[in-house]
Amino acid sequence: MDDVSSESAADGEFDGPPIVEIVEAIRREGAPVPRRVGQSVLGDGRLLGWAEYGHPDGDPVLWFHGTPGARNQVPPSINQAALQQGFRVLTVERPGTGVSTDHRYRRVAEFGPDIESLVDDLGLDRFAVVGLSGGGPYTLSVAHHLPDRVVAASLLGGLGPTRGPDAVWSYTRALRFVAPAFEVIRSPAGAALAGVIDALAPVADPVFSAYVALLGFADKPVLRDPQFKAMFLQDLLDAHQLRSVAHDMALFARHWGFTLDEVRPPVVVWQGLNDTIVPPSHGHHQASRLPRGELRVRPGEGHFAGFADVATVLHRLREVWAGESVVPVDAGPS
Repeated sequence: MDDVSSESAADGEFDGPPIVEIVEAIRREGAPVPRRVGQSVLGDGRLLGWAEYGHPDGDPVLWFHGTPGARNQVPPSINQAALQQGFRVLTVERPGTGVSTDHRYRRVAEFGPDIESLVDDLGLDRFAVVGLSGGGPYTLSVAHHLPDRVVAASLLGGLGPTRGPDAVWSYTRALRFVAPAFEVIRSPAGAALAGVIDALAPVADPVFSAYVALLGFADKPVLRDPQFKAMFLQDLLDAHQLRSVAHDMALFARHWGFTLDEVRPPVVVWQGLNDTIVPPSHGHHQASRLPRGELRVRPGEGHFAGFADVATVLHRLREVWAGESVVPVDAGPS
């Protein structure tokens, strides 16, 4: 594991970010600062990049970014919320994003074994998983692959399946018809995205504002917030390469390689009822088909409902974690 720490801490002291990084965060209008950033080496030599937020000794939570996104795509209040709930949040970049080695999965299911290597490298035994939007399928992939190590999962506007009996009744079903084209263009399109991001850097602010203008009204208050805007822009510009976007689109158009009824850990599904990016049908459908699914709707809110209210999401995750950690008392012979 290649680990770059934000600060060398004395014994017994919280190794939070040094003052120079805090000042830089303020300059960026409140973009969250990770405690540490690093990369883990997988069995075949590939790298997965990650960043750490929250409590240094808290219960680990793996956080999977949306499409597009990278390891700095976290709510601005993530450090405070994670500290309050006693969580150590580790954001993980998918292959082809940031410092993670580019790689072509054939199915979403193949992400699970990579995360098994990562948690082994980081020395994590049991952990929770959270995924925003396009990170949702990968969150369920890990929960499916490591049911005895994933304590709980949360989906924040998570995209549902487009194939098989789990296919959600939504516009996303159309992805299956363009799946062959996605397979052909995923590599060249992914390579081109790096150049696009660099080219847009000087005009990132007006481009982002134009994107916000196209969204449904429910998400505009979140994305117009200076802290959220700073976070999203910093995350995308610092990533440089975003090949995972093309890979995601190709994989979302295919069968995931597992079904929802095969996911054993508890899954809390957060869904904004005014979500125009991942419609409410995705949340309702997945919660109904997951064996231990729990639907939490947010009336009047959009795609970033759960993401924006991370304190509530982590609080519910802590409650589920506590319930999963209870060991029944052996009453002995009657």
